Amino acid sequence: MEALPGVTEKMRRGLALQVALDRAGFSPGEIDGAPGLNTERAMSAYKAATGSTELKDGYTNPVVPYTVSPEDAAGPFIETIPSDMMDKSKLPSLAYTSVLELLGERFHASPKLLQKLNPDARFAAGDVIRVPNVEPFLAPGPKPTAAPTDAARATAGAPAAATATPDATRGGAATTRTGSEGSGAVKPAAGDLTITVTDRTKTLEVKDASGAVVFHAPVTVGSKNDPLPVGEWKVNGVSRNPKFNYNPKLFWDADPTHAKASIPGGPNNPVGVTWIDLSKEHYGIHGTPEPGRIGYSESHGCIRLTNWDAMRLAAMVSPGTKVVLR
Repeated sequence: MEALPGVTEKMRRGLALQVALDRAGFSPGEIDGAPGLNTERAMSAYKAATGSTELKDGYTNPVVPYTVSPEDAAGPFIETIPSDMMDKSKLPSLAYTSVLELLGERFHASPKLLQKLNPDARFAAGDVIRVPNVEPFLAPGPKPTAAPTDAARATAGAPAAATATPDATRGGAATTRTGSEGSGAVKPAAGDLTITVTDRTKTLEVKDASGAVVFHAPVTVGSKNDPLPVGEWKVNGVSRNPKFNYNPKLFWDADPTHAKASIPGGPNNPVGVTWIDLSKEHYGIHGTPEPGRIGYSESHGCIRLTNWDAMRLAAMVSPGTKVVLR
């Protein structure tokens, strides 16, 4: 592996492991160069699925160069995302707050890791920076960011936003019946896939008809107030870049002064950029504006993934895909 100035040997090896797992379809969640519980669970799942601990793809070349484009630097950005739902509803969108946040999500990385990899970068148009060597994520929306041009495997297109408008639910948005559009990944038939979410391990696993694991990722699930609805359900449909129709009556910890409100779409929307609607009313699998907390925090009952993992899953499912929550 090449030496990375300013990055310790321990961080370099941790980064290489996380990149290799991500490329193998066993997501460690947000890549930060400091493997923790999510990385350990991804490695265990990889070993169980393959019978091996050997990871080659991406391990010897964990970073690649990327030139920040004018489109990246142009935004638009929202300087500050308010915590109050009523204040969120007044914004034109819940876009990224900076080019650093945008590039962090694009390359599945924490902004702090990008800063460590590029201590002298301004993250301005024309800067050539080091980024994790993963399939770039492009947030869907009315104005998709331009595709990368010089990072490895950087040709993924941005899926179109769903045409249906989701309704209010416990976790965020639901009742769409739109199909999932691919992002370049091979998509097995919906009936051949089973999604299993396990509360104990805070993981999501997708298996094909033969029982082989085709995707694994860390998740955030419900709390004591909003437990995971254990049982067997189905995917109803997928909505991309959804609005969040906030109903305070569905949240035990809502501000009593709040009223119903429509929260605009964007990567900092409460359900991120993707909602996978389940046949269990008010529940779904969705993205998040806080990728660093996936696997370590609690939700209002729904299942959260990083935005890039949620989009990856959405490209695999269709109405009727079986979902087991346990």
